[in-house]
Amino acid sequence: MRHNHYATKQIENLSQGLTGKQNRVFMKISFWRCSHAVLTTFCLLGLAAASEPVSKTKDVELRIGIVQRFGETPTAKLQLSPTKGDRLELRWRAGNKQQTLVTQNPVKLETVMEALPQPAVEEVVVLGNFRTFETAEDNAQSWRSQGIEVEIAQPERWQVWAKRDVYSTPLLRRLLLQSMEASGKKLAYLDTKILQQVPRVSWVVNGKRYSPKSLEINTDKNLIRVNKGEKPASDRLYAGRMKLQPNAYGTYTLVNEVPLETYVRGVLPYEIGTSAPTAAMEAQAIIARTYALRNLRRFAVDDYQLCADTHCQVYDGLNGVAKNTDQAIAATRSMVLTYKNELVDALYSSTTGGVTASFSDVWNGEDRPYLRPVVDAATNIWNLPRQSLADEKNFQQFINLQTGFNESKWDLFRWRKETKLEDITKDLQKFLRVKNSPYAKLKTVEKIAVVKRSPSGRILELAVKTDIGTFNLHKDEVRSAFAAPRSTLFYLQPLNKGQPDVWGYAFIGGGLGHGVGLSQTGAQNLAKLGWSSPKILQFYYPDTQIKMLNNEIKPFMNN
Repeated sequence: MRHNHYATKQIENLSQGLTGKQNRVFMKISFWRCSHAVLTTFCLLGLAAASEPVSKTKDVELRIGIVQRFGETPTAKLQLSPTKGDRLELRWRAGNKQQTLVTQNPVKLETVMEALPQPAVEEVVVLGNFRTFETAEDNAQSWRSQGIEVEIAQPERWQVWAKRDVYSTPLLRRLLLQSMEASGKKLAYLDTKILQQVPRVSWVVNGKRYSPKSLEINTDKNLIRVNKGEKPASDRLYAGRMKLQPNAYGTYTLVNEVPLETYVRGVLPYEIGTSAPTAAMEAQAIIARTYALRNLRRFAVDDYQLCADTHCQVYDGLNGVAKNTDQAIAATRSMVLTYKNELVDALYSSTTGGVTASFSDVWNGEDRPYLRPVVDAATNIWNLPRQSLADEKNFQQFINLQTGFNESKWDLFRWRKETKLEDITKDLQKFLRVKNSPYAKLKTVEKIAVVKRSPSGRILELAVKTDIGTFNLHKDEVRSAFAAPRSTLFYLQPLNKGQPDVWGYAFIGGGLGHGVGLSQTGAQNLAKLGWSSPKILQFYYPDTQIKMLNNEIKPFMNN
């Protein structure tokens, strides 16, 4: 209490001289612990207006960041090319004037480091570092409920920032940190960079160099080739339009503006493959469409909607399209998965390890009723209500079962990885440094042990005993903290290797990924057994309904 009283007096002293908007923001900082919850509404950006029904002739348009941080390295290059017989149309603004350039030749975008006339300070208050968007979003909601305005960013890992246009001065940012430290919130920190130079994108056409801050790229055929490297193998064909735009990290993002159904064409071959059975492809098409529409808010800080890698869904343009994946998309056109007329959180992973997980087994936040533990088998081989996998003995018995599951023939259904203590220590130190944890100063790990599991067997809490104290890792932190586990569905076996002390640990588990929702491997097995796509989706997402996309469906509600 004395420490808090001292901090309050400091705030009162520092507030002198602030006026207007700065003082209002300052008062938010001073009393952030007592603020009421901030209600946040997410809109489904890109959907037709309520007065316009969604039809087969009108498609939702998405904005996908296909190159997210162009300019991170001074040698970065991108080549944009038209298809045969087509041309590129480049548009940008120079002052108040619109500029247009048309060329049939490829255009190579290069990064030029531009020296600043004087050093510039760039800083944000980082409130947390996270492995996944889901965990970052739950953390952001927690801050909002306490009156702190925040935004979610992904400079590399997912981060929650104090909103930059609110905490817009050095004084306000430092006052916020002081208030947090006084309240015991010690993981927040100020990320400050002194910039001597900044990347600028430029290109040369007909001997003339151009260097605008943003660029729109169109073609007559709505097809653009993008080469992200120097080799022809890096060439990717994308439908729609492109836009090169600044992002929140001082670099640039190449954004593909593409219709939803065309986007799904670029997802299916890379997420489920072109050799999967038809019913599995159709199920993947429905959830890929649903997942995209449910997650349009992810990159609001950078002014686009989705990424093109496993932090969202793998999207690689039209290079991999095949007749059978296109047929699955056409057969399910405009179909989405819903629960009580709301788009579901259509999470899926490669391999569940024999049992799916609840949302809260992996991330913080409220459970989704349709994301709950399901034994990933076509027949009843394990009774979860009677043999809960929260019990360590039951769990180890379950993990040692090899046959009878949908994924039994898959390499990553079961796995074992031995890691020596020195490597475990290095992994933990690296993880804790990123989190800005005081335990990053540990020198040795003495013991690790599972403290608590969920009914699906996922690790909820893992204790780590070190030379400077014991701390706990929670849920998806476990996968971030160690190199060995491919999921949180594992148990630990201490190994001596003939030594008197512990040499290291064997991580013995199953599955690849978070294990929530549909298993791509399991769905393929069920399809081979003759299951239809609706039956597969009902198995992995109980009590859901497939519906045609329409304006009556709720786009997203924060569960």
